[in-house]
Amino acid sequence: MAPPPPLVEEPDEEDWLVTYADAITLLMAFFVMLVSFSKIDIPLFEEVMSGIQQEIGLGEAKETTTSEVKTKIEEIVFQTGLEQVVEVQKDERGVTIDIASASFFKPGTAIIKDEAKPMLTMWSEILTKEEYKYFLIEVEGHTDDDPISTKQFPSNWELSASRAAATVRFMQDSGVHQFQLKASGFGDAHPKVPNRDFDGNAIKVNQAKNRRVLIRLVPMGKKLKETFQDVLLEERLAKEERIRRAEDKARQEEIQKRLEAAEQEEQSQERIQQNIEALE
Repeated sequence: MAPPPPLVEEPDEEDWLVTYADAITLLMAFFVMLVSFSKIDIPLFEEVMSGIQQEIGLGEAKETTTSEVKTKIEEIVFQTGLEQVVEVQKDERGVTIDIASASFFKPGTAIIKDEAKPMLTMWSEILTKEEYKYFLIEVEGHTDDDPISTKQFPSNWELSASRAAATVRFMQDSGVHQFQLKASGFGDAHPKVPNRDFDGNAIKVNQAKNRRVLIRLVPMGKKLKETFQDVLLEERLAKEERIRRAEDKARQEEIQKRLEAAEQEEQSQERIQQNIEALE
């Protein structure tokens, strides 16, 4: 009886990895092509990438930058006790912050109330941090349909635009770069809810909702982000150049003072010598 054939260990076949890698490469090329022909929805893109990383085992899905900003904005709203008049949401463009004008501005003016300033200041501090500064901040002013006619505000257009501009100015004064900021006045052209019923009677509750300031935080695309970085670099270089020139000027003035002092000392010595010679 012949002995059984020796056991031979089967080699690990990893040919499937080549096919898998090819498939992944093709998928990536397909998505790159889609992106090149479409407008990128950055918040949605962040969410998709986070989900993909979790599904293919590259780690747990982490909170996206847009979601982080929304969370921090909400935390500040609760810290300042304004959660009843500020609504923070996330949409396809980024983060929206809806603020009731009655709690934000003095009636009939574009003057920000003192109780609203700490919240705006803390938001500005968040949006100047390195990881969160690449957001466009679009501020929209909205009114109800009751007309206003004053020397300062001839119509709702001027009032809504002034309130948006006041918010932008405050945020800029709090450190937010002007490149990020934009102010728009919509008057009563874009109501959140109907101002009046079918009979034309004012719905006071709805009018109060329509008197608002809407702040949109929109993530910058790649090109805009690069432009912003170039602007920041140019400003930094210009600031360094101004400092260098000021230091050079200060050194030159110091040298000039020393030369003048030395010259005065020399002249003083000459006068003393002349007096001595005259006495002799």
